[in-house]
Amino acid sequence: MSEYLLAVHGSDDQANYATDEEMQAAFAAVNAFNADLQAAGAWVFAGGLMPKETASVVRPTADGGFTRTDGPFLESKEHLGGFWVIDVADDDAAFEWAAKGAKACAQPVEVRPFQGV
Repeated sequence: MSEYLLAVHGSDDQANYATDEEMQAAFAAVNAFNADLQAAGAWVFAGGLMPKETASVVRPTADGGFTRTDGPFLESKEHLGGFWVIDVADDDAAFEWAAKGAKACAQPVEVRPFQGV
């Protein structure tokens, strides 16, 4: 088995959902998707993220300290909105789950394997 990150992406150029009803339907679909992941034994962890405006970045400094700045790490119109960590047999299985996740949340989902240990 291999672990994969399924990362949900959003964009400042487009609202995630046109109406509150669409958003509530997506939340229900994601809950059902999460239940399917758990039932299949593929679930490791998942979470939705607060808006990018709530992000902060911590950077090390040469003197061993750190600095903290407000805002996301990348200044971009695209941003990470949530994620799943799954444990599945191979890339094909990860892509199948990503397709189901993208359909459930109505957003693009990036598939990325974890490094092997």
